[in-house]
Amino acid sequence: MVWRRSASHLVTRLGLGVMRLLAFMPLSWVRVLGTLLGWLLYAVVSPRRHVVTTNLRLCFPELSPARRRQLVRQSFVYFAQTWLDRSWLWHAPREVLQRRLRLHGALHEFDGATPTIVLSPHFYGLDAGGTAVNMSVDREITSIYTQQANPQIDAWIKAGRLRFGRVRLYQRLDGVKDNLSALRAGGLLYLLPDMDFGANGAVFVPFYGVPAATVPSVARFARLGRAKVVAVVPRITRTGYDIEVMPAWDNFPSGDLMADTARVNQHLQGYIDTMPAQYYWVHKRFKTRPVGQPSVY
Repeated sequence: MVWRRSASHLVTRLGLGVMRLLAFMPLSWVRVLGTLLGWLLYAVVSPRRHVVTTNLRLCFPELSPARRRQLVRQSFVYFAQTWLDRSWLWHAPREVLQRRLRLHGALHEFDGATPTIVLSPHFYGLDAGGTAVNMSVDREITSIYTQQANPQIDAWIKAGRLRFGRVRLYQRLDGVKDNLSALRAGGLLYLLPDMDFGANGAVFVPFYGVPAATVPSVARFARLGRAKVVAVVPRITRTGYDIEVMPAWDNFPSGDLMADTARVNQHLQGYIDTMPAQYYWVHKRFKTRPVGQPSVY
């Protein structure tokens, strides 16, 4: 057991060392390595390939099998490329990031001190989007963080996400008090509400027409924090990332928790439709089923 822990510790250190080296390579080289890694993962990680295929079949039933297979392959490539991009996001000099991250859109939504929820959907480039906002917005920012099982990886991810700006991370198990207090004080709160965290506290609302267990945190925080909701949508490009800040949603929340949570998914679908291969389909989005319904995986 001690030997296994030592071996795991060594492999992690080597992996993080490689990421630090990649930070200083040309982006085109990093992307080629990501493409090769994505093809490898697509070929050998069959259980996760099945998850991606199932998600796309449920959400895009109108697509031909050939088109879905193409999206599955693209999804694995984007997954690998954006993972390797964390090398330069978290280790390259600021001026490199300023060249590669293009933040645009409704940037005025971050002006002033209005409590603001930053809706950050799980696109593969979400860390690029978060880094761009952290570098550009001079306001207190909080986010909910899920601790990683590997302490070295956990420390690396935290350091990367805290690298720029005035950011604080709170664990999901800590509750909502600190996040809500910071939001009410005029801060920004990152929310990533589009994962399946189980039935506890979730409601079932449609996601591409399929009932999906969805945490209604966006509507609840918006109501309790008297906050507006601004989505940030990152898109991987040949030269880095295009990160668009969307205008604040009108008439949200409405007071109807189910309707508001369904509206979150409707907005998300609109963003995904513009780049379907870049969404985080490797996650079992429909893992939790309504009572009596069988597993889709």
